[in-house]
Amino acid sequence: MRLPLYIAWRYLFAKKTHNAINIITLVSVVGVAVGSMALVVVLSVFNGFEKLILSLFDAFHPDMEITVAEGKTFSMEAFPLDELKGVSGIVHYGEVLEESGLIMYKDKQHLVSLRGVDDAYRHITGIDTMVVHGEYLLVDNDRNFIIPGQGVSLVINASIHDYLNPIDIYVPRRGRTTGLHPAQAFRSSSNYASGIFAVQSEYDMEYVIVPLRLMRRLLDYHDEVTALVASIDPEYNHQRIQRQIREVIGPEYVVKNRLQQQDFLYRVMRSEKWAIFFILTFILIIAAFNIIGSLTMLVIEKRRDISVLRSMGASRQMIRRIFLVEGILVSLAGALGGIAIGGLISWLQMRYGLIRLQAEGVFIIDAYPVSLQGLDLLLVGFTVFCIGLLASMIPLRNIWETTEKPPA
Repeated sequence: MRLPLYIAWRYLFAKKTHNAINIITLVSVVGVAVGSMALVVVLSVFNGFEKLILSLFDAFHPDMEITVAEGKTFSMEAFPLDELKGVSGIVHYGEVLEESGLIMYKDKQHLVSLRGVDDAYRHITGIDTMVVHGEYLLVDNDRNFIIPGQGVSLVINASIHDYLNPIDIYVPRRGRTTGLHPAQAFRSSSNYASGIFAVQSEYDMEYVIVPLRLMRRLLDYHDEVTALVASIDPEYNHQRIQRQIREVIGPEYVVKNRLQQQDFLYRVMRSEKWAIFFILTFILIIAAFNIIGSLTMLVIEKRRDISVLRSMGASRQMIRRIFLVEGILVSLAGALGGIAIGGLISWLQMRYGLIRLQAEGVFIIDAYPVSLQGLDLLLVGFTVFCIGLLASMIPLRNIWETTEKPPA
């Protein structure tokens, strides 16, 4: 392999008889480099947006969520809580009871999802860090407070400083109800808002955080919950913890990690990322045609050299290997250059935020988020190598026949 590599290396940098070959080779390297750079930058931007969105949802979704396999709620009395506590790596666990309801403030109303949580919920999700107005306070002695999302508060025009007009909560009564008055079909509560949270518009427009004890009173529950949530020590393997939890609680319950709780969103983001990857890969394939052209012209120019090598005993495989290595060197030169430039651009964006978001409005970030991952760099390098290898093999199929009659 050393001799083909040596000859191919000399051919790559040696001066050609026809200057067009040098130009086409340079165009091949630049084309591959630009495609590789675009792949690295685009994948890094998608990674940045993915991490940003998932980090925003971290305030609403725990590391692990346990729900019942059949039905909507389950009793904590029947749940194997002692076995769950025996799983090492679980830092906090909390109870969640969720139900749809109606809230009213003055003359405005809005359908929402009421999420009843206990005091451990803020330690598990970090929702208290997402309060943008007021404070995170659900229980103060015998008083219950609520925390609506920012979108909910805008719809009903609620204020956390209005102590004359509380927010009314209405939840349908469980079971059959009798009576002619429609109000008898609902259980209600009047509470003040202690704060307003902002996570993401989808959640801000839908959710209201309420105390777990208030939620149970509205629904006539004793110890039922819709989910049990838990936070995991970052030092522990989350997949292993998830398997252990499944083993100790049994098949009656479903255990979901953070990504599985947002499965649809995660799949959409991954699909978009790979769609862009394949589109840019197709552009790289088009750029690889320059490699085919440069190798074809190089083979024609080096017909005399090929004849000399044949007369010295070089085999067909060896001669093909020389030009195959030549094509691979061209693609690798472009790939390494493109990856280096793309990595530098991504690092500069991560460090200094050079490219700002050019849009009106208030955003949680000022510049495009970027996350440079080593696996993406390896993937880009491997993709370019495969494309270069295939492109180099095409003009070498008839290389032996082209040198049957060397020029005089």
